[in-house]
Amino acid sequence: MANQAISTPTALPGEVRINKAKIQSDMTIRQIGKIGLWVVPVGGYLFLWIPIIVLIVFSFNDSESVSVWQGFTTRWYVNIFSNAISAGTESARFSTELMLNAVKNTLIVSISATIVSTVIGTMVSLSLARGNYPGKKLLDSLLYLPVVIPEITQGISLAVFFKILFDFINDRTGVQGTTGFGTIIIAHAVFNISYVAIVVRARLADMNPRLEEAARDLGANEWKTFWRVTWPLILPGVVAGALLAFTLSLDDFVATFFTSGVGTTTLPVFVYGMIKQRIPPEINALSTLMLLASTILVAISLGIQGRNNARG
Repeated sequence: MANQAISTPTALPGEVRINKAKIQSDMTIRQIGKIGLWVVPVGGYLFLWIPIIVLIVFSFNDSESVSVWQGFTTRWYVNIFSNAISAGTESARFSTELMLNAVKNTLIVSISATIVSTVIGTMVSLSLARGNYPGKKLLDSLLYLPVVIPEITQGISLAVFFKILFDFINDRTGVQGTTGFGTIIIAHAVFNISYVAIVVRARLADMNPRLEEAARDLGANEWKTFWRVTWPLILPGVVAGALLAFTLSLDDFVATFFTSGVGTTTLPVFVYGMIKQRIPPEINALSTLMLLASTILVAISLGIQGRNNARG
């Protein structure tokens, strides 16, 4: 039988041109997409960081103006700790005494709120990771609520809550409650509990539950199992959550503004009060120091979490 030639269809010239144009169009779209993947995040980071970089740079500016660079100086940092008043800032006089008092109030609130939120947040994370009870899914959903709601909404809701609570106590006992350190600490602990619980729960998720089962099989009760097995394993996560809570409490303004009272001015509220009339150059230096402290604490927290993940 004679071999039959197999013919292959040949593309017409017009079809070739169309295919080439389509391939070139696809390549162009891909190139634009690759560029966009770089431009969008870089532009976002620049949008966030350029104002902070400008603040840091002008904290070393040898001028009271925030728009004209006149040379390098560190005198604004010196003024912070020497109670010196820069010339021309009579409308917004800087006082080291008031600043140090605000720092003291900030540390009181931050340390207290961190202790409360760390204890409660750790217990909540343990119950969610190891417990099985009605309403667990609801509690799990509510845990993320303080993280996702806007700060202004949280601040207003806390102010309304304390107003209703104080009115109720006044009607029942005749004692009129006022906002102060207690209300600020409660407000800070409310949103910090969620952050601590999320961090500790992530650590619990990486922990092998068979270690706890082995301890119980060897005769240890629940209390000994927790302190000798569970606690040493989740301790780095607890420390990381506590550092994160302390950092958030240290920098918080909105919740503090709505729940503070007389004599409880924290550092963020102090800075806000200074810039309402005129921005003294010392505020740039003070803001830079606050940024440095927050960055160090967050870096330590992330470093602890990263080390835990690497070991796990």
